[in-house]
Amino acid sequence: MTDETDPDAAATDFGSETVSGEAGSDCDDARTLPDDLARRAFDVGPISTVIVDSDGCIVFANARAVETLGLSRAEITSRRYGETDWDIYDDDGAPISRAEHPVTHVIETGEPVFGFEHWLERPDGSERWLTSNSAPVTNEGVVEYVVVSFEDVTALKRREERLTSDHVRRVEFRTDRSAVPPSLRVDRGEWRIEVESVVSMPDGATVQYMGTADLSAGAFVTAVEEVPHYVDVRLLSTADGYSRVEARAESATVSEVFQELGGHPLAIAIAHDEVRFLGNLPGDVDHRLAAEGIRTFHPEVELVSEDLVYSPHLLYDVVVDELTDRQFAALEAAYFSGYFDTPRTSTGDELSERFGVTRQTFNQHLRKAQRSVFRQLYEKSGETAR
Repeated sequence: MTDETDPDAAATDFGSETVSGEAGSDCDDARTLPDDLARRAFDVGPISTVIVDSDGCIVFANARAVETLGLSRAEITSRRYGETDWDIYDDDGAPISRAEHPVTHVIETGEPVFGFEHWLERPDGSERWLTSNSAPVTNEGVVEYVVVSFEDVTALKRREERLTSDHVRRVEFRTDRSAVPPSLRVDRGEWRIEVESVVSMPDGATVQYMGTADLSAGAFVTAVEEVPHYVDVRLLSTADGYSRVEARAESATVSEVFQELGGHPLAIAIAHDEVRFLGNLPGDVDHRLAAEGIRTFHPEVELVSEDLVYSPHLLYDVVVDELTDRQFAALEAAYFSGYFDTPRTSTGDELSERFGVTRQTFNQHLRKAQRSVFRQLYEKSGETAR
C-alpha cells in the first residue's frame, strides 16, 4: 500500500518500478511500467477527475471531466475550485459557498468527503446533477492536493424526482400560422388532436398514435401527412365519430420534447392562424426547458398557460420502472395500435415490421411485458395488501 506521506509514491507504483506476479501465474515475468502511466491512466479514466492544489487552483482535469463540465481543459485549469462562475447549487437551489464546498473541508481537515451532491450549470445553460468524492494527497500531514472524482447522475436524479413527485406541470404553448397544416388554413374553426402515445423505435424513429373527433378520417390523415415530420400515416379506426391514426416520424417532433423532459404530450389544438401544444411536465421541471425544445421547430413559440396539478403515480410508473425499453415500447404500441381490440386494427406482423424485428421477437417482448404487468398487479400489489 502506498505511503500517503510520499507524494511521489503513487507515481512510482505506476511508473518504472519492476512488477512481478504470483509464482505460477501468466504474469510472473518481471516487467517495467512506463513513467507516465499514472497520468495517462488518470487522463483516460472513465470517471471525471480534477486535481486541486492547496491554493485552490485546479491543476489537472481528465478528458471525462472536460466532457462533463462542458469546458476545455485550459478553461478548467485556469479556474479555482470555489469561484462563483462555477454556478453550483444544492438540492434546494441555494448557491454552495466556498466555505461549504467539500474541497475546502478536505484542505482544512485532511479528511475525505464522499457522496457530495450538487447541481452545476454549464456554460451552455444546461444543468447537471453531480455526485463527487474528494480525497487528500498529503506530504508529512499537510494536504498538497485534493483529488476530486465526480459523475453525472442527472438522468437518475430526474427519474427519481419523476417517480416521487405528486404534481405535474400542465403547460400550453402557442406558435404562429406557419405550423398550421395547409389544408386547415381556413377562415374559421378549431380542431383538437389528442396525442395518445409516442413510441420510440429501435432505429431512432418514433411511431405516434393520435386521434380526433373534430375532423373526418380523410381530412385527419391529410392534415397529419402535411406535417413535415410525419411519414407513413395509417388510419387505424373510425368509430362514433372519433378517428385514430398511426404516424411514423423519422426526425424529432414537438411531442418528443415533453417525453425527453420526463413528461407526456397531451394534445395539439389547431386554428386557422395558430397551433397550440398541450402537455404535462414533471412538477419540478421549468417550462422554459420545454419552450427551448419546441423553439427548435417553431422559433416564435410562447407560453400560454401553466398549472400545477396533483397527479399521484400508480401502476403506470411501477410498470415503466419494471419493463425494459423494448418491452414497454412493444406493450405501448400494441395497446395504442389496436392490437388488443376486437376486431384488431393492427396485426402482429404490422407491429413487428414497425420495430424491424421478426414476429417471434416482437411476441417475446410483448409476452414478457404482459407477464411483468400482471405480476405487479396480482403478486406485488397483493403482497402489499396482505
